[in-house]
Amino acid sequence: MSSRNWGIWLKRITKNSKGNGMNTLAIKIDAAAVDVHVTDDEIQMTLADGREVSTPLEWFPRLRAATSEQRSQWRLIGKGVGVHWPEIDEDISVQSLLVA
Repeated sequence: MSSRNWGIWLKRITKNSKGNGMNTLAIKIDAAAVDVHVTDDEIQMTLADGREVSTPLEWFPRLRAATSEQRSQWRLIGKGVGVHWPEIDEDISVQSLLVA
């Protein structure tokens, strides 16, 4: 299911469950990155709502070609909307990992 469809589905459930008992969704969906780890094979992101997303490093040639030290030098951008690696000038949005 695409992230757009997921959002529509979630809104319908939330709308339909108001006043009809307790909503079973126990957390607030928050797709902001809070932590990043890059291995030799994948990018692993931890999101504010507790989800962990991983994506093959093969999808990001600059990161794949970077050294371990360069991969470890990242910073969050846009309050966790994305991640920036300054030494290799690479930006990756959380959305791009969720949609793929």
